[in-house]
Amino acid sequence: MIRSVIKILLPIVFLGGVAYTFLHLYKTSQEEPIVYDTQQAEIRDIVVKTIATGKIIPRREVEIKPQVSGVVDKLYVDAGDKVSAGDIIANIRIIPNIEQLNNAEARLMSAQISFSDAKRERERVRTLFNEKLIPETEYRRFTLDYELKREALNTAKNNLAIIREGATQNTQAKGGLSSTKVSSTLDGMVLDIPVKVGTFITETNNFNPGTTIALVANMDDLIFEGNVDEAEVGKIREGMTLNLDIGALQDKSYQAVLEFISPKGMDDEGTIKFEIKASVSLPEGEFLRAGYSANANIVLATAESVLALDEKLLQFEDGAPFVEVEIAPQDFEKRALTLGLSDGIYTEVVDGIEKTDRIKIPKTILPN
Repeated sequence: MIRSVIKILLPIVFLGGVAYTFLHLYKTSQEEPIVYDTQQAEIRDIVVKTIATGKIIPRREVEIKPQVSGVVDKLYVDAGDKVSAGDIIANIRIIPNIEQLNNAEARLMSAQISFSDAKRERERVRTLFNEKLIPETEYRRFTLDYELKREALNTAKNNLAIIREGATQNTQAKGGLSSTKVSSTLDGMVLDIPVKVGTFITETNNFNPGTTIALVANMDDLIFEGNVDEAEVGKIREGMTLNLDIGALQDKSYQAVLEFISPKGMDDEGTIKFEIKASVSLPEGEFLRAGYSANANIVLATAESVLALDEKLLQFEDGAPFVEVEIAPQDFEKRALTLGLSDGIYTEVVDGIEKTDRIKIPKTILPN
């Protein structure tokens, strides 16, 4: 009995499985119709711009250096202080060279001996001249020798004072500036004091740049200094307006006027870039710190209130642009386009479609 039932059910199950398999294969082989979305063109402004990276720096920034070597004895200013040209920034305590000091002292002693001798001879000759025992020419010769020896003595004293104190005795007596007083050469702000009291410093001369005592700059006259890629440098010109976005001041934007484009490019990791400089327009009461990193947006071209199309709608055939315009529900026809300015997202449409046309959005076909 059971065997009879099994013999009947097996063919039925087999035939059912076969039928189900064919039905499933048939259903999966039927492709669902593709429904395309559409989008319209719009009226908008198209702005083509390039970005130059750089920083904000003072136009005039000077390094204040000493005229003598020694040790920083006192600092009169701090970073951030405002100074005028001639204001004292630091005082240097001279540590004289032993050999130079010994030579100067020896020259002074020799000059003192010579002067004392010339003074005695002059007094002796003056007595003889008053008694009319020698002619006037002889007296004048001894007087001239006395004056020369006195001047040599003053020179020796001054040389010794310069080695010891950095200034002559006459300068110190008149309250004048000595070479140990380091003064500002510019009206502006002290940006940095790279030395401390007690720091040994060297003088600036023809063979040595010297130690920098302070950095002073005019913070009311700032410039943007940056680089532009070689592909864009031919599109910019002096006098163009730049919009500066400063990373540290995200909610503010400043304007600058391009005033310099380098005639020579620089190799930056395989890319040729050209240096540019622009004068920053600083609003009244605003303050920018030197060294702020900034991006300059340079407007290269503008098209205002034009018919613009999202670039994702564009298709190309043999390099010629076209779109598919819906003429009936899910029925499209090709339209050749004449394009204008593009900002990389939207493209100006000069001819080919109207604002009311509905444009087919092409499906993106991903590789298997």
